[in-house]
Amino acid sequence: MKALAIVGATASGKTSLSIEAARRFGCEIICCDSMQIYKHMDIGTAKATAEEQKAVPHHMMDFLSPEKSYSAADYAIDAYDTALSIEKKGKLPLFCGGTGLYLEAARTGRHAPLPVSDESYRKELTEISLKENGKEILYEMLLSVDSDSAETIHKNNVKRVIRALEIYRATGKTKSEWDRESKSIPPQIDILSFCIVYENRDILYSRIDQRVDQMIESGLREETEFLLSNGYLSDANTASQAIGYKEYLEFLRGDISEAEAIEKIKLATRHYAKRQLTWFSAQKGIIPLVADECGRLKTASELCDEMEKPVKEFIK
Repeated sequence: MKALAIVGATASGKTSLSIEAARRFGCEIICCDSMQIYKHMDIGTAKATAEEQKAVPHHMMDFLSPEKSYSAADYAIDAYDTALSIEKKGKLPLFCGGTGLYLEAARTGRHAPLPVSDESYRKELTEISLKENGKEILYEMLLSVDSDSAETIHKNNVKRVIRALEIYRATGKTKSEWDRESKSIPPQIDILSFCIVYENRDILYSRIDQRVDQMIESGLREETEFLLSNGYLSDANTASQAIGYKEYLEFLRGDISEAEAIEKIKLATRHYAKRQLTWFSAQKGIIPLVADECGRLKTASELCDEMEKPVKEFIK
């Protein structure tokens, strides 16, 4: 099965380009954003508007209650089924979003859950980590059973060290063995990916600031209050860690002023954009689409023109 993907940093213009590309190449859009999957989180996650969703069919957006957990493994299964249903309609699936791990999970199908944790063993290892030289002791334990994983995990990353030890304890296989076996599985979807990039990063940051201001005007505070009053933003929920809501929660709890919350949202979003671009730049085969040219922003139609030749060759 073949599919397209449009990825990039938050506020880079993915939504408008995906709608233009969907119209031009006969696509239906699959959301590839780990927060846009949640209901009631519309403003803070910058979901496509009702009009945009009406213009082109969107899938895997706004379908999960915010108190529910959802993993890359869950996404891999659901995204494959969704892409298959789109293909059966004679359309081309088009992934759009900024969650690189979700896209990779959908492409490879390799994010099946690792063995179930042994809570008592995890507690035992956690207690070791809290002792004097505990991190060093755990790392030596990992070196003795899985030296390959130990080479790629820093001893201070206690969570990953413990997880690797748990896997070995539960299965008798090392984490590195699990990784090698998963990589031997052929990808389940052949995806041609395009990433929107900015030569002048300040332009992207300006777009981020403008988007945050628009979110405030559109009612981000009220949306956060609604989520909080309905129990959707408890500390146990992934949704409570979403940029925008997390900072507004600090304001609503009286820890910071609203102005400080807004500035924190802008800063956190810029940092997140950097992490997204770092992720995508490290992936092989993604075609960059430069959004700015001599200080001028290209239109979605112009970027789509640049996609046309590789897309036609890919489909053929």
